[in-house]
Amino acid sequence: MVRNRPQLVPELLRSVFGLDVPGDVQATLTSESYADVHPAELRCDATVLLDDPNAPTLGVVVESQLRAREEKTFSWPAYLAMLRLRRKCPVTLLVFCPDRATARNCAVPIDMGHPGWVLKPLTVYPGMLPPITDPATACRLPELAVLSAPAHADGPHAKAVVSSLSAALDVLTGDTGALYHDYVMSRFSDAARKLLEETVKLDNYEWKSEFAITHRAEGEARSILLFLEARGITIPDHIRDHITSCTDLDQLDHWVQRAATINTADELLT
Repeated sequence: MVRNRPQLVPELLRSVFGLDVPGDVQATLTSESYADVHPAELRCDATVLLDDPNAPTLGVVVESQLRAREEKTFSWPAYLAMLRLRRKCPVTLLVFCPDRATARNCAVPIDMGHPGWVLKPLTVYPGMLPPITDPATACRLPELAVLSAPAHADGPHAKAVVSSLSAALDVLTGDTGALYHDYVMSRFSDAARKLLEETVKLDNYEWKSEFAITHRAEGEARSILLFLEARGITIPDHIRDHITSCTDLDQLDHWVQRAATINTADELLT
């Protein structure tokens, strides 16, 4: 997510940790390799420079951790030292974690041995992020909406959170929308998944992205097949394939209506 949208980093430093980072600051993704010392080990997940990449005001080393690892207490200080040496600017460590426990374990201060030199990693997990309930904000920073949604999709703002998430997914291009959709679905509860599915199926919204249209088509096709099976109608493989490969939403809507009155699957297509 940081590689796709480096602007996510200053947004988190400002909103979660209260650092003095201007709202309109430029964020540039740069090299993640610190081959100056040991290329096999010194490679962080991402590096972001704020303001002018040639004379940055802050460098941020970004790491993603699924669990706390002791070796990181040695490599993280090296990342920061090398970035500070290379870019001649202050540096910060930002660690993305999946949950509170991992964030707490990764945030343990690292005593460097020199008096007063202690590295305190900044760790963030979805529960620390505010609910994104404004579609405009979600579209401006889709990654922030994607990260925040799992923590708030079952709360008091669930409907607004999921609607904003849908808007964010709709502005993404290529495979990114599908990738982010799979991420949130893997972390959503059953109720949140159902709410997202219902939101994507809204008839009064004209979806723009290829991902959103394809996703809605897949949902419509599943509904048709489930409806026919519930009615006890046998679905030959060639008709099943024809339904699931269709991306014409008008045609799928027509088949949904037809599925309620036909007696055989062949009648659906005639």
